[in-house]
Amino acid sequence: MTLTQRLTEARPALRWRAGQLATRLVYARAFGGIGDGTVIVRPHKLQGVERIHLGTGCSVFEGAWLASEPDGGDLRIGDNTYLGHDVHLHAYDAVTIGSGCVIADGVFVGSSDHDRDDRHLVHGTGAITIGDRVFLGQRCVVLGGVTIGDGATIGAHAVVTKDVAPGQTVVGIPARPVGA
Repeated sequence: MTLTQRLTEARPALRWRAGQLATRLVYARAFGGIGDGTVIVRPHKLQGVERIHLGTGCSVFEGAWLASEPDGGDLRIGDNTYLGHDVHLHAYDAVTIGSGCVIADGVFVGSSDHDRDDRHLVHGTGAITIGDRVFLGQRCVVLGGVTIGDGATIGAHAVVTKDVAPGQTVVGIPARPVGA
């Protein structure tokens, strides 16, 4: 293997190390709370960080957009939760995500909407609560006012508009239960 190949393949590890350093030296001082061992790697956008709380051992990968609107609710993420590439978590009303969750690439979770008369105005759509050990499939959407129970699975590209029971699997647009 050439030196060029080694540097190219080692690049994700280098980004991870840089993320560890940035998390410890910069983000930990600005956020509402960041637990030990949490790493944020090259986020796309961070907004309202004083109202964002991440538990211990979380992984936040490239392109993440974590936002809490001014005078909005907190964004709280439990321990050992994985946020994949290009995840967008947006709290106008509170958004709470449990421990041990996996949030795949491109997922959007948002508790806000734009006004129908003046699209520049934003309002809350209800708090979002996501339980422990929940899997959110690639590019799914979770809308405001929804509760997802512990151990639930949300299929790729699903749009969750209603509560999901603990352990339930939902797919589709809008998301509907599958299986027994």
